[in-house]
Amino acid sequence: MRILDKYILKKYLSSFLLVLMLLIPIAIAIDVSEKVDKFLRHADLKLPEIIKDYYFNFIIIYGNTFMPLALFIAVIFFTSKLAGNTEVIAIHSAKISFTRFLKPYFIGATIVTVFALIMNHFVVPNSNKTYEEFNRKYLKKTQFNENYLTNINLQLGPNDFVFLKSYTVDTKVGYNFSYEKFEGTKLKYKLFADNIRWEEKDSTFQLINYKKRFILKERDIIESGTRLDTTFNFTDEDLIYVDYMAKEMNSIKLNEFINTSRDRGVSNLNVYLVELHKRTSLPISSYILTFLAVSLASKKRRGGMGVNLAIGISLMFVYVFLLKIAEVLGAGAEKNSFFVVWLPNIVFGALTIYLYLKNAKN
Repeated sequence: MRILDKYILKKYLSSFLLVLMLLIPIAIAIDVSEKVDKFLRHADLKLPEIIKDYYFNFIIIYGNTFMPLALFIAVIFFTSKLAGNTEVIAIHSAKISFTRFLKPYFIGATIVTVFALIMNHFVVPNSNKTYEEFNRKYLKKTQFNENYLTNINLQLGPNDFVFLKSYTVDTKVGYNFSYEKFEGTKLKYKLFADNIRWEEKDSTFQLINYKKRFILKERDIIESGTRLDTTFNFTDEDLIYVDYMAKEMNSIKLNEFINTSRDRGVSNLNVYLVELHKRTSLPISSYILTFLAVSLASKKRRGGMGVNLAIGISLMFVYVFLLKIAEVLGAGAEKNSFFVVWLPNIVFGALTIYLYLKNAKN
């Protein structure tokens, strides 16, 4: 690696870390000002718990969120400075092409991308879990009881459906249970029970006050009893998956859940697919935003660094806006979640290629 490459790579990483370290304290200060009264409402909530369970994970989550913004601003900042000091002109005068000039930026983007991929797929989901538990316990107005779930629907296959009025997680007991089996649009079998309990040692379900109904062509057959031990094609863990948990599962568990749900015939998994695709698309944007920033800032402009920063921040707002739109649209049924999530990268990737080709010709 040349001295020039080391110089640019050092500037790339140090500027990125500096911008990130400036953004995070600002976010913490704003959050503290908004939440301090809510913290004080809980006499049992101590400062070490707030720091450990809330702000430690806050830094991980929001640091990961700010990463593309910090990277884009940092690259524009120090590349504009290179251009302003005519260092870029000197580099080109030494017969170093624009493509070769991008090599240290590519190395820096690779380092950031690999780090961001590890964070997104494995570290951030664990932080989200602790952070959201703290939020639900202390900060949200409508307290969510994660031990007591209501109105649970589960599709086991194309024709098999399970319904529960409520389920208590710690005791593993559900109430007003029903299991329905269809042939096409016709109901062929239904099983009711007042209570259902998961017996972990036997991996079976115990039904209390059950009733079976077999629907035949000319008549129905009904059986009933006080207790029935049986098995189904699901476990107690399948009953407690809800949409917010997509952000709290690491990518291995999330992928397993998606595959299991597909095997059972669940039709719309886009909320989970959007979360899974987003964990890769956002880190990969490091390459796009890096090359876009270099293409914008490597030319000396009238107005200097301020013009480049203004253009860059405006483009960043557009990118973040597209990300949010893609997240909402991708979660809807009948949408190709993969294409929608990657659309902001496709749009900005096309812009980056155009500006790269324009700079490479000069």
